[in-house]
Amino acid sequence: MSNTEFVVDKDNLEVRLTRVFKATPERLWQAHTQADQIVQWWSDTKVETLEVKVGGKWRFVSGEHGEHAFRGEFKELDEPNKIVRTFEYEPMAGHVMTESVTFEPVGEGETKQTTVSKYANVDDLTGMVEMGMREGAEDGLNRLAALVEKA
Repeated sequence: MSNTEFVVDKDNLEVRLTRVFKATPERLWQAHTQADQIVQWWSDTKVETLEVKVGGKWRFVSGEHGEHAFRGEFKELDEPNKIVRTFEYEPMAGHVMTESVTFEPVGEGETKQTTVSKYANVDDLTGMVEMGMREGAEDGLNRLAALVEKA
C-alpha cells in the first residue's frame, strides 16, 4: 500500500505527489537542502553541487559508476515553506521540468509535502511516468520518511 498520492494531470502537464510526514516543515526543509541529509534518502547518491540560493546550481550523481546525473537551478526559496527548482536528467539533456516542493503543517508535528513537477510537453511527462517515476518516487519518499521521522 502506498503512502503517497500520485496524480498525473496531462491537461496541465503536471505530476503531483502528496504525502504527510510525521515531521515539521523545518525538518523536511533540512532534508531537502543539506547535502548530508540528501545522500541519506536519495538512493546511492553523491551531492556534487548544492548552492541553496536563488540562482544557485545543484547536481547529484547516482549509481556506483555515476550512471545517473541530475542537475538544475533554484528558482524560489521560502524557508521552510517552499522550494522551486529546475530538474534535468543529464542523459536526456534539454528536457527540463520545474519542480515545486511545498511543506504545509497539517497537525501536531505533521507536515504535508506536495511536489508538483511541471513538464514542457506531454511527451516529456509521459516519458518520465513510463520510466518508473511512481515507483522511484515512492521508494525515495519512504527513505525520506525513515530519515525525518526518526525519534
